[in-house]
Amino acid sequence: MTNGWRTGPALACWAVSALVLAGCAAEGGTAEEPEAAPHGYVEGAEETAEPQWRLVMADTEDGSVSVLDPATEEVTGLDPVPGAETAATDGRHVYLGTGDAVSVLDSGAWTVDHGDHVHYYRAEPGTVGEAGGTGAGALRASGDAGATVLASDGGPLVLDRAALDEGEVEVTAEPDAAAVLPYAGRLLAAGGGEDAVRVLERDGSSTDRALDEPCPDARGQAVTRRGAVLGCADGALLVTEEDDALEARKAPYPEAPDAPPVDGLHHRPGAPVLAGSAGDEGVWVLDVGAAEWTFIDGGPALAVAAAGEDLPVLVLGEDGALSSYDPGTGERTARTGLLDPPDGDGPAPAVRIDTDRAYVNDPAADAVYELDYNDDLRLARTFDLGTSPDLMVETGW
Repeated sequence: MTNGWRTGPALACWAVSALVLAGCAAEGGTAEEPEAAPHGYVEGAEETAEPQWRLVMADTEDGSVSVLDPATEEVTGLDPVPGAETAATDGRHVYLGTGDAVSVLDSGAWTVDHGDHVHYYRAEPGTVGEAGGTGAGALRASGDAGATVLASDGGPLVLDRAALDEGEVEVTAEPDAAAVLPYAGRLLAAGGGEDAVRVLERDGSSTDRALDEPCPDARGQAVTRRGAVLGCADGALLVTEEDDALEARKAPYPEAPDAPPVDGLHHRPGAPVLAGSAGDEGVWVLDVGAAEWTFIDGGPALAVAAAGEDLPVLVLGEDGALSSYDPGTGERTARTGLLDPPDGDGPAPAVRIDTDRAYVNDPAADAVYELDYNDDLRLARTFDLGTSPDLMVETGW
């Protein structure tokens, strides 16, 4: 492994977090009383001053699972998951789907955001249990403090987040929908034979309410600092909460170019800029705050992800080169050759983004690349693993 230093946003984040932690500690207790456990604390966890990013990877051939801590460069092996073919995360837990079942892992790294302050935790990673199968196809996860929703071709499963945090897998609902997004204490359910987006209780029961705007052919979902987003055949549905009421508006695709709808939404967790492939034509980029799309005419992509407002959109092309683009203009700002073009067998590589680094897995080379996307895609480190990281997600958010 080659070493590199993180600076800029990470250092600023550390300084702010240190002040926050000091403020939280001051509220916790007195000399006569033991300090109360901080919000989000789980027994055995250590609270830290900065985010604890971890990469969780699985080899689809032998099912081996490993957790890489970029800060220490340590790799921890977990129980294998034979038949793993897709992966997703809710920020702490990792879900490996085999088609017949979903194995649930605890990465041991997570963030608790209270709006005015944030807590960061680390603990030993481990295996939690197993949830029912969600069918074939890419596994998707979206969650908040109350629930995590897993979805694939077989339909969604709603898991109790508090139970997950305590090491239990508890399925609370199985809505009839193509896409389900937990938001504002409710579930937004799209599809299931209709274009309307239904508002459900957290247990999956009906509220007899629907959003004012429909979402035909729902595809992709995300929760950002500016609200929830559902990808639709005619654009994106943007949902916000105001005085306990949900408001929806549509961000339609522009008339030109003639490109297919986005096939998913990928971004740095929480960031209000999203990106997704537009088939063989290029990449769609959505600015949630402006409710506007930008098209990147770059041809087919293996993976895409958006870093955030005024930050690059990263596109991994079929030639194995990683490019960064301006999210507002669609112009390319940097390009670097990274891996050999995949042969088409197995899962495509992924691009995962945190506050100042991006990670790309290279299964053929048994490696993961760390890049500084704020420095013209400078290759900061290469992690040589000795195992194939066919599937990769990043946790700690």
